[in-house]
Amino acid sequence: MLSVSNLSLRYGKRVLFEDVNIRFTEGNCYGIIGANGAGKSTFLKILSGEIDPTTGRVEIGKGQRMSVLKQNHYEFDEVTVLETVLRGNTTLFDVMRQKDALYAKEDFTEEDGIKAGELEGLFAEMDGWNAESDAATLLSSLGIKEDQHYRLLKELDGNQKVRVLLAQALFGNPDILLLDEPTNDLDLQTIAWLENFLADYDKIVLVVSHDRHFLDAVCTNVADIDFGKITIFSGNYSFWYESSQLLLKQRTDSNKKAEDKIAELKEFIARFSANASKSKQATSRKKALDKIKLEDMVASTRKYPAILFNNQVREAGDQILEVKGLSKTLNGEQMFKNISFDLKRGQKIAIVSENSLATTAFYKILMGEDTDFEGSFKWGVTITPTYLPNDNTEYFAGKDLNLIDWLRQYSEEKDETFIRGFLGRMLFSGEETLKKCTVLSGGEKMRCMMSRMMMLKGNVLCMDEPTNHLDLESITALNNGLKDFKGTILFTTRDHELAQTVADRVLELTPSGLIDRETSFDDYLNDARVKTLKAEMYGETVA
Repeated sequence: MLSVSNLSLRYGKRVLFEDVNIRFTEGNCYGIIGANGAGKSTFLKILSGEIDPTTGRVEIGKGQRMSVLKQNHYEFDEVTVLETVLRGNTTLFDVMRQKDALYAKEDFTEEDGIKAGELEGLFAEMDGWNAESDAATLLSSLGIKEDQHYRLLKELDGNQKVRVLLAQALFGNPDILLLDEPTNDLDLQTIAWLENFLADYDKIVLVVSHDRHFLDAVCTNVADIDFGKITIFSGNYSFWYESSQLLLKQRTDSNKKAEDKIAELKEFIARFSANASKSKQATSRKKALDKIKLEDMVASTRKYPAILFNNQVREAGDQILEVKGLSKTLNGEQMFKNISFDLKRGQKIAIVSENSLATTAFYKILMGEDTDFEGSFKWGVTITPTYLPNDNTEYFAGKDLNLIDWLRQYSEEKDETFIRGFLGRMLFSGEETLKKCTVLSGGEKMRCMMSRMMMLKGNVLCMDEPTNHLDLESITALNNGLKDFKGTILFTTRDHELAQTVADRVLELTPSGLIDRETSFDDYLNDARVKTLKAEMYGETVA
């Protein structure tokens, strides 16, 4: 059990939430959602005791253990990988250290023997004899190979550190698990493993994530931070979103009778509940949708940007892109080899690889930013590609410009009203447009890049991790914009929902060649023939 009573958090006159009273119950996973700045991560920090609320208190069940995904990637730098995971269960690790200290004594006394016996009993009760093997299994499941388990954490790269800290949080089956953006820097296979782990987890889980597919796969409930309150709804993120949007539409549609609006929503609830019962979603497991009450649902106050790409500079012809024998080596490592393919007009292609450096190198070649490669490529004469890079630092570094002047650099039309129109689509309005581009957050920079991309009116979009730094509202708007786009798209993303709902073809770059399938993303992932081919190309054993 985890509960908060009369919880409030204020910073001066700013109120994040007020008089929150919630009880989180065992066997449920709660997705914490809210606009940027609403206080999602702050709420988790209050629950973990990292920061104090203005008023109220947090209570957990007697004897229950809480575990938190650490955000400090340097805290355990001088500790081995395996020990870092073991430290996730502080009680067990403390018993282990006390035992080791006693057995290391040269003058081991009778009193020490009695104490050691007590510690051995506690150690056995906590399944301590299997602790190291359990920790090793977790690490391996998260992609940390056995030969890395006894290295110092500082010897691992950033992505590997994230996985070790995630293993630390999961270790020992804590009664309460708090996860803030657990899918960051994880590949799709590891995210799928984590989804399955949490879907079967029978304790209390609270998770903040911008990954909609992940939230849908693991959440039985949504805790929405809005209106200065935290409200819990039964169902997963998609149900909350669709219901909220439908209610907003109904509230603003004055032409329909109120009775029709209510009937439409009730029909939607029944249809969604029936569909969820056939999926692996955690909602069906808990039958949470049965508890939904129409009167509990409210329309969100959040704003969604308007990401619209269909105003193209010209219509594309039939010749889009021809690639022949493309190969790239980076720092002595083969990124991809002998890649050949043609694009058809209107195709939406997910470019994937087990190495993110390979996909980024691929886009840089196509955009003319990298000339050190073998093979050739040729864009059609009618094609105007626009590019959203994985790293947009160079677009903003050293430019002391406000947002209007920053965007004006890339426009033939210099009129301020015209420029403001594209910034406004991405929710930059009024005085916000006069902010210096050097002080923008990662999410604001990405929204500026989206404004630039829409303004350039390309008929082929090339996007390398376009959801980076975006909030759920912007990701949803981007997803809808890409589905509606009539042109051709090449994109790489770790957002499963985006890949599944947009892509109709998948190209996987490997050091040994290309895997090319005209299929949906999920079908590609589940294709046994693709798995066999990948194993051959990577020299691995088929799972």
